[in-house]
Amino acid sequence: MNLMNGRDQKIIAHLYVKKESFQEAYPWFSNLKHQGLTPGFITTDGERSILRAMRLVWPGAKFQRCLYHLQREGMRWLRTYPKTEAGKELRALLSQLSWIKNITQRDAFIQRYEEWLKTFQAYVHSLPRTTVAHKDLQRTIVLINNALPDMFHFLEDRNVYSTTNPLEGFHSRLKASYQRHRGLSKEHRIQYIHWYCYFENKD
Repeated sequence: MNLMNGRDQKIIAHLYVKKESFQEAYPWFSNLKHQGLTPGFITTDGERSILRAMRLVWPGAKFQRCLYHLQREGMRWLRTYPKTEAGKELRALLSQLSWIKNITQRDAFIQRYEEWLKTFQAYVHSLPRTTVAHKDLQRTIVLINNALPDMFHFLEDRNVYSTTNPLEGFHSRLKASYQRHRGLSKEHRIQYIHWYCYFENKD
């Protein structure tokens, strides 16, 4: 797990774990807070256990949901070729999410989504709960509704990133570099990651 400073794209802290979890994240975040880390904004991919730990440790922070992750997850649930008109229209709406750059575009997105709900929400509820269409549409509705209050903080403060793309880019470079050193023991893997982060920050 990595935390990156959005201003200079330096790695603030990193932790080697087998899998992201609340049990791993909460004490790590708590220790970082004890050391003085008090972020005002946090851009996150929305992984539930990590987000819950962050909210508990930094209740005063505002959370910007990564628009790219929201778009990708919603469009994945709606499938490449939705079979319902509701799915087609909602997928088309989500496809525009990562292009929003100003208040006017934000308001247009929200208005279109509210109009979609008025048009199709009753239809979604009428579908048998066991059908793929109902599951896909309902998941996407819940995703958007939960994320909507934290989608557009970046429009209020230019220092807030709308996506986690800088951190994802760092992860891609790290993985590509590590591929040349496969077969390291766990201890050496951890040391490799420590040194990689150190030299990336130094550069």
